[in-house]
This record gives sequence, C-alpha cells and structure tokens, in this order.
Amino acid sequence: MTLKKEELKQKIRRMCKEKDAIILAHYYTVGDIQDIADFVGDSLALARKAAETNAKVMVMCGVHFMAETCKLLSPDKIVLCPDMNAGCSLADSCKAEDLKAFKEEHPDHLVVSYVNTTAAVKALTDVVVTSGNAKKVIDQLPEDAKIIFGPDYNLGNYINEVTDRQMLLWNGGCHVHERFSVTNILQLKEQYPDAVVMAHLECKSPVLALADVKGSTAKMLDYAKESDRKQFIVATEAGILHEMRRACPEKEFIPVPPEISESGLECSCNECQYMKLNTLQKMYDCLKNGAPEITIDAEMARLAVKPIERMLELS
Repeated sequence: MTLKKEELKQKIRRMCKEKDAIILAHYYTVGDIQDIADFVGDSLALARKAAETNAKVMVMCGVHFMAETCKLLSPDKIVLCPDMNAGCSLADSCKAEDLKAFKEEHPDHLVVSYVNTTAAVKALTDVVVTSGNAKKVIDQLPEDAKIIFGPDYNLGNYINEVTDRQMLLWNGGCHVHERFSVTNILQLKEQYPDAVVMAHLECKSPVLALADVKGSTAKMLDYAKESDRKQFIVATEAGILHEMRRACPEKEFIPVPPEISESGLECSCNECQYMKLNTLQKMYDCLKNGAPEITIDAEMARLAVKPIERMLELS
C-alpha cells in the first residue's frame, strides 16, 4: 500500500512508539528521512548513540555496513535496514577474502581499516578509524609500526602526509568523493570569492589542496555553525546540505556541481545512489514487517567488534 508523504511520516512515528523503535539517519539520506529521525549524524556516531538508548529496535537509514556496525555495538537489539541493496562503493572495494590474502603477504603489518567496511573486513582488522579520528589514532600507534590502511586510498594518503607515515594503502575509494572536479571548485571560487571551501577527506589530494576546511561531515557541519563566514562551497555528498541549512538558515551552502562526462552528460557525482535507496515507504514497510533485519555470525561479530573497541580506547 502506497501512502502520501505526510501520512507516512505520521505512521512511521506512531509505529516507532508502539514498537519501541528509533530511527537513525545518516547525513547523506534525503531530507524527509532526516526530518523524522531520532538521531542524524555520521555512521559510527549514530551506532554509538543508538547503543546508549533503551530502544529495542533501530532502523538504520544509511547503507548496509552502517547497519552492521549498529548490530556490532548493540547485539541484543533488532537492527532493521530499509533496503539491503543500499551498499557502499568504498566498502565494496575491499572484499574480506582479498584483504585476508593481502595480510598473508604482509604478516608483519597492522591492519587499520576505515569504518566504511563490512563486518567481515572489520574481523580481519586491528583497529578501526573514522575520518574524524584517523590521525589521532594513527599518531598513537608505534612510530616503527608497519601499517596496511584501507580501503580509502585518499584518506590514507592524507593521513600519510600529515603524520609522515608510509602506510601501505589499499586502492579503494568512494564513487561520490572520487569524482569531485578541481575545475568546478575553481569556477565556484571565482563566483563566490568570499566562500569557505570545505572538502571531505575521501576526496582526492588536488581537491583537498583547494579546501580551507578538510575533514568529516561532522567537522564541516561544526565549522559552519561556529564560523562567522556566510558562504560555503561544499565538496561532499549533497545530503549534508539539508542539515547545514537547517542548522544555519542565515548562511549559504553551495554544493560542488556534478561533473560533465566525456559524453557531455551530467553525472550525479555529488549524490550517493545507495543512500538514496532509503525512502519513507521502505522505512514504513520495514517497521511494519520487522524486516529486513541485520544478522551477523556470532564469531565474526566477536572479532569485528574488537577493532572498534580498540579505536574507542585510542580516541
């Protein structure tokens, strides 16, 4: 049964109350979902926040690995994922079997994995990091430690630069952040000469070189709130602009536009099609049916939560 938007929102909130459920929405989901969520934020922050609540059920509106992380931190709770096809190009770029083989080729290396990975990859990892705490965590590892960092090459390359490390980098990337155009940013800088350029650390180094603010979505949002500047050019997934505009209605946020492909067609490179698989209708259906539900093998979960706990100790 297809319902109208406002009716769906009301029914979703009613079911949350009836089923003792909470809604978690990543910054990159559509505004309608963010508006009715109990918590909006980055993936790990959402999982940690949910673990602190007494809710029996959580609906993770993001991508699949985020729902897995919620389950790892809240093993006794029911974790629902509105669309199991909501994957992640970055997580998909590092398969567990490939990382296992790579580890065997480098047995003297620690494995540091970005949180944007599957539970199976986390189970092969020594410590997990986020874009917000990666430098802090890496700084606390022994200076002579040999490190495999994955799967995001751009984040790893940035951390190498700012820490003088020589980590061995996995060649993975986010299909959204990989495609931001230096040309487009330079054009925007000409058009908005007083604007602050903000870029996510998953962007390539030439893009980061143009940025005044480099960091996670949370860091960019916090900067926008605290800054007295009025215009911001934003190089990350466009969903974050909803929260930026809500938090700072008097300020202007300009998304870096989609690039033009060789065929002359505009590419939706500033939106993640996986995040946009989350819809109000799917949220309603998953709450109503109690499915799709995230399950993780007990032994894999035991191993996968350890690097997260290690990260929390170091950060």
